Amino acid sequence: MKKRGIYKCQTCANVVEGVNADAPDVVCCGKTMNRLEAQTDDASNEKHVPVINELDQGVEIVVGTTLHPMEDKHYIAFIEVLTEDKVLRAELKPGDKPQAKFNIDKSKIVEVREYCTVHDLWKA
Repeated sequence: MKKRGIYKCQTCANVVEGVNADAPDVVCCGKTMNRLEAQTDDASNEKHVPVINELDQGVEIVVGTTLHPMEDKHYIAFIEVLTEDKVLRAELKPGDKPQAKFNIDKSKIVEVREYCTVHDLWKA
């Protein structure tokens, strides 16, 4: 079973990232955590799909074509850029803008994803 990925506890809402493909099940609150599958279909009014904007030196990732809310209980907790051999992450908090800059060439990006505290994992 593939253990790499983002996991969420359905009891306490703890979120962890598994990085070892051969690890045992990820457990929290005495239960196996659910591996989140990143969503890509933005059908709601709140936009979640990350948008990649190329800059002179790197990229800027903005969450949604309309900026995602960044409220106390509903916000983007992190944005990640994945390459073949790296995971670059920006941690965000309520009140921040739902965006981050990464010093990486766009052609090296394999996937971009973000985690919303209410609507879980999304990818571009």
